Amino acid sequence: MKLHEYQAKQVFADAGIPTPDSQLASDVDGVVAAAEAIGYPVAIKAQVQVGGRGKAGGIELVDNEDEAREAADSILGMDLKGYHVDRVLVEEAVDFVNELYVSVTMDRGAGKPVAMVSTKGGINIEEVAEETPEAIAREHIDPAFGMHPYQARKAVYDAGVDSDLARDVSSILTTLYQLWDDRDGSDAEINPLMVTSDGEVIAADAVMNIDEDALFRQPELAEMEEEAASGDALEQKADEYDFDYVRLEGNVGIIGNGAGLVMTTLDLVDHYGGEPANFLDVGGGAKAERIANALDMVFSDENVDSVVFNIFGGITRGDEVAKGINEALEQFDEIPKPVVVRLAGTNWEEGMEILNEDLVTVEQTLEAAVQRAVEYADEVEA
Repeated sequence: MKLHEYQAKQVFADAGIPTPDSQLASDVDGVVAAAEAIGYPVAIKAQVQVGGRGKAGGIELVDNEDEAREAADSILGMDLKGYHVDRVLVEEAVDFVNELYVSVTMDRGAGKPVAMVSTKGGINIEEVAEETPEAIAREHIDPAFGMHPYQARKAVYDAGVDSDLARDVSSILTTLYQLWDDRDGSDAEINPLMVTSDGEVIAADAVMNIDEDALFRQPELAEMEEEAASGDALEQKADEYDFDYVRLEGNVGIIGNGAGLVMTTLDLVDHYGGEPANFLDVGGGAKAERIANALDMVFSDENVDSVVFNIFGGITRGDEVAKGINEALEQFDEIPKPVVVRLAGTNWEEGMEILNEDLVTVEQTLEAAVQRAVEYADEVEA
């Protein structure tokens, strides 16, 4: 479960992490009232779970009522990378001189949680990891003992944080790990952790993702679940269809059966120069109706330019999948996005014969299917 920024900041603030004064608003008058209560200047921030909000026009800094009304009118109701904005966070503007990055996540390769600190905050941390990996300090934590104080200090020191800030940043990192552990987190991140002109540090953004399987022991967070899902019709539709679904920011839609198979497909899309639009696992034993629902979901994503189906028949039979694909596509007068299909396993040959090749492109191997889907997406972008 992904918390919205305002929800994550509430959790962080309750734990003692400094956050800016803020209020949630859902209409223009509410934005103005919140801004006047907080005091100008303020930031007006779209509450959708997607990166790059600022570059996409989802964050505006305003100095007076007229600017607040104009920004609120522009942001509320906008479509931000496929997400409908129905709420904004009105937040005290931070007079900052530097931006840091701190986070806690699970390093599955090491089999341990890892705390990360960088002085390159305020930008996409994946870009930092790729271009200057040495700029990110990492400290692995034994979950049996938790984060020792010296580990927090070491991560901050290794990242090159100024000594005047080291104590405060170490304290925030320790609290962040404790939250991650106590609240059954999968990710906890502050980017940026702003350094003010007064030498204080404050969480200007907040990310907190929770293990959904642990919500039964997190009643306070469970109450936030419905609000956390709002604003994204696709996430809500995935719940209705009972799909394992994660929306991403690319344009190649991916449908498969089994998490490992879907992850392999995502990796191949990236390998061949594409960008995955989603993770969608239809599960084992998928019948025609379930496959049709999966296509409906992916076609509903405006960011998707092509779709790749990767099905390995075990419990799921290739002929059932083929029927579902045909039934779904025959509902359209015109196929909205090109679909590439790769079938293998149980009854795959029967499935290949059933598939209507006037509606889909059929490939014999996963590599060929992914390459074709990436090519189709590139043609649309061009």
